[in-house]
Amino acid sequence: MKIKHKSAFKSPAEDLAWFADWVNQLELANGRKYESKVITTSLGKTQIWGLNTNDRSLEALVIFPGARTTSLFWDFDSGLDNLKHPMRIFMVETNGLPNPSDGNTPDIRSLDYGYWAAEVMDQLGLDKAYVAGGSFGGLICMKLAITNPEKIKAAFILNPGCLQPFSMKWDNLYYNLLPIISPKPANVLKFLDKAVFHKPNHQLSTFAEHMLVNYEMLAITRYKDNTQKPYFMGKQLADVKADTYLLEGDKDLLFPFQKSIDNARRYISTLVDVKVFEGVGHGIETYDAAIQYIGSVIHSRLKGHQHP
Repeated sequence: MKIKHKSAFKSPAEDLAWFADWVNQLELANGRKYESKVITTSLGKTQIWGLNTNDRSLEALVIFPGARTTSLFWDFDSGLDNLKHPMRIFMVETNGLPNPSDGNTPDIRSLDYGYWAAEVMDQLGLDKAYVAGGSFGGLICMKLAITNPEKIKAAFILNPGCLQPFSMKWDNLYYNLLPIISPKPANVLKFLDKAVFHKPNHQLSTFAEHMLVNYEMLAITRYKDNTQKPYFMGKQLADVKADTYLLEGDKDLLFPFQKSIDNARRYISTLVDVKVFEGVGHGIETYDAAIQYIGSVIHSRLKGHQHP
């Protein structure tokens, strides 16, 4: 696999120590310890966080995060409890994002991220599993569904970044660029309030919001990010061969929901269902009902049905 770009923390020892403390704070708040596993892939060292990973009687769910996020966002306010039944959960820290994994990345337009995701599953001893990804992570899921569909029981893509180009509307550009141009907690909060969440329907606890702001400040100010951003996969999506469920928030500024739905129906022949959540922004992986939907679909499929 050819390495296209490399990203890295500016002061690795200091910044990774900060990240480790951040994880400890989340564990204390959620009252659980994340299993930590580091595997070796074509992109170097890849960090995995886990829950119940040693209980092989449980179904497995592999999670890929969005750009400028960590997979642990999925468990803010113990959000993964909303699956409503125990699962082996593997939260992958995708290489090239601000996390403890190495910053090596392939060409985003190649299928290499799909081959890498298959490597991750092999290293975790997973022949087949459910996969889920938000935004950038949705693109990873679709790459895997092209390269190795036999490894996927079903894919859940949440406000994915692969079904249309990034919105160039003025309000979206303004709120996304604001914290980058002027990296202050107040500007991060403004971005979160306007683009990621939609209060009061879609919001985090005060503690989780504080944790999110602190992480974003680290990601923006301490991480040299050379990773390519998601793109509209277009006709590539016609090669997806795994059952796919699309979850959309109707207040997503980054990738407006109806256009994503239209393109998914146009290109993904294995699209099983589309679920739209009203009053939900881009950060749909933190929305309780979205995780409940994933859990209900998995539970239903275990009984031999495709729909919840």
